[in-house]
Parts: sequence; C-alpha cells; structure tokens
Amino acid sequence: MSESDARVESGDTREQIMEATFRALSEHGYKDLRVRDIGEEMDLSRQVIHYHFDGKYDLLSSFLEYVIDQYEGSVDVDGEADPRAELDARIDQCLFGPEFEEFTHWDRMQVYHELYAHARNDERHRELFDAHYDRIRGSIVTVIEEGIERGAFREVDAELMGQLLTDVIHAARERRIALGHEDAPEEARRAVDAFVLDSLLPSRS
Repeated sequence: MSESDARVESGDTREQIMEATFRALSEHGYKDLRVRDIGEEMDLSRQVIHYHFDGKYDLLSSFLEYVIDQYEGSVDVDGEADPRAELDARIDQCLFGPEFEEFTHWDRMQVYHELYAHARNDERHRELFDAHYDRIRGSIVTVIEEGIERGAFREVDAELMGQLLTDVIHAARERRIALGHEDAPEEARRAVDAFVLDSLLPSRS
C-alpha cells in the first residue's frame, strides 16, 4: 500500500471502495466482476483493496452489508409522527429509496437485486438478505402494533400484515428491475393505500 493510501482514514477508504464496487458492478455485472475492475474505478491504488479485504468474496459480502446499511439507516421519521405517517414513510423508503449523490435509488437496486439473484447459491449472502428482510418486516410490524395499541389502527394480525406489505414491496421492485415496468412502485403504492392501509383504519360506525 502506498503512503498516500496509508494516510486515508479507514472509514473514508471503505466508502471509496464500496462506491467503486457500485460502479464496477454496474458496468461488468456480478458474474464477470474482478477485483481489478473495482480498482480501476478508484483514485487509490488497487493494493488498498487487498489490504482491507481477503479477496473478491469478502469484498462483495462487505459491499452487500454496506448497501443494506444505507437503506436501514436512512429512514427519517419524526418522533412525533402518528403511526400512519410513520408507516407511509417506511413504505415509501422501501419503494422509492433515499437520494444519493452518485447513482440513483434504482441504479443501486439493480446491483442489490443482481446479488439477490445469486444468493440462493451463497449461504453467507442468503443470511444477509434473510436478516435484512426480517428487519424490514419487523420495523413495519412494530409500527402496526404501536398503531393498534394507540387506537390508530384496528385489531389485525400485525405479523401477517407486515409480511404482506414487505412482500408487495419486494415484488414491485423486482417487477421494475427485471421487467422494466417503471410504474410498478407507484402502482404498488396506490394499491397498498387503497386495499391495505385504508383497511387498517378503525371503523367509524
């Protein structure tokens, strides 16, 4: 590792490597990706990758954790928000994503879903995706349970409702990415409003 690389703080270095991995994956795809391709997307020397990661697999596992952390850490909900507003915010975050300086939400989802497609043959990645799914569903379930407790939502099976919403989100994202249906997230959002979220409201009778 060069002296200039050594002077780069570890957090900054990881950020640069992860964003370079985004660029390389977007260009070359998962199957044909080489560590060399990632190095070519960086201002730092390629040796810095080998300094921080034990090969391509270790790097891609860390990259997947990085992508997941971006989404799980970026839901911004007012602490005083009512349960419906918080549920709306979480669904919108999953369907439409946060804003990034480089690459759009869907650029990043394309890479995410390419890794997802290969997870069935990769135990480590499958575990990461399983945990991510459980946390998304769990956050939605928690909001529904709090809404029921506060009287904002009627009594429902919160676990089942959370699973339904999470599966709708995943299906809509996959339809947009795999089939090119760009209106899939918006259509899913309208359907969720009309047939799911409105049904959570207590009866006025």
